[in-house]
Amino acid sequence: MFLPGFEPPPARAPAPRLADRLGRAISYLRLSVTDRCDCRCVYCMPERMRFLPKDEVLTLEELDRVGSAFVRLGVRKIRLTGGEPLVRRDVTGLIRSLSRHLGAGLDELTLTTNGSQLARFARELADCGVQRVNVSLDTLDPATFRSISRFGDLSRVMAGLDAADAAGLAVKINTVALKGVNETEACRLVAWAHSRGYDLTFIEVMPLGGAGRERLDQHVPLSEVADALAARWTLTPSAHRSGGPARYYQVRETGGRVGLITPLSHSFCDRCNRVRVTCAGKLYPCLGHDDGVDLRAALRESADDGRLVEAIESATAGKAKGHDFRVGSTLSRSSTARSMSVTGG
Repeated sequence: MFLPGFEPPPARAPAPRLADRLGRAISYLRLSVTDRCDCRCVYCMPERMRFLPKDEVLTLEELDRVGSAFVRLGVRKIRLTGGEPLVRRDVTGLIRSLSRHLGAGLDELTLTTNGSQLARFARELADCGVQRVNVSLDTLDPATFRSISRFGDLSRVMAGLDAADAAGLAVKINTVALKGVNETEACRLVAWAHSRGYDLTFIEVMPLGGAGRERLDQHVPLSEVADALAARWTLTPSAHRSGGPARYYQVRETGGRVGLITPLSHSFCDRCNRVRVTCAGKLYPCLGHDDGVDLRAALRESADDGRLVEAIESATAGKAKGHDFRVGSTLSRSSTARSMSVTGG
């Protein structure tokens, strides 16, 4: 069986102030700017999604305060998420504001997108200081794409990727492996991505959003995907790290990289460096637990960030040892009630 097992040496970087009780340094914030999206991907949200009232969503100014507080606490990478972050009105103003921290504590400001709005925003993102984007793309077949996304149009994503290339943005493709849907496309997706100069990362579907039998039926262990790739190409463990949980392999024949994110079959919790803040201001130290801490109250009760910083430090210190996701018959019982779009990707 082909399983990820290579651990590169830890990168040398200034130790952040944020650390949990197990000594894991927190250097990576995923900050959701909206729970809204122009797709309804089957593994992300219900088709009839009920979105948050606008007064519960943090303003762009509040999101900037949150991101800036994390930078002061030593976070070196911020990824903006959603929903779809580019459907948030004036989101590029937030990006431009946060980019002032680049080179002054912040190493990277990126975002994850479904690609539908990239044709409009790619150039402006580059002008705002974004150098790289992650694009969620689970298939190259238009009909399958429509089935997975429910409302999406593959041609718009492809136009967005062309615009990202033209703007000089580096692109990484994220693909959620779905049993009976796209797992046979793995080799085709890698060949396509590498032909365009993109890395591609496969992700196991996660039991979020009150997952029941549906998530159990969708789950594909990435060892199966990796075996299919290894049957065609030569894969060598890579020391490359993107700051997230992916383990990378170099594909000798294509010259590109493939990443594997395996929250169910091969947990990476022992080296987790991430926390998430929702668009409503709830800080979740662990994706797989419901013990979030409200930052919105601290933001709205005082213009001073003292309480905000205290809340961040306290929540981070209490980060769980690991998530409760399980493979097999217990998968449905180990999910949280939050959909991925509520938490932020």
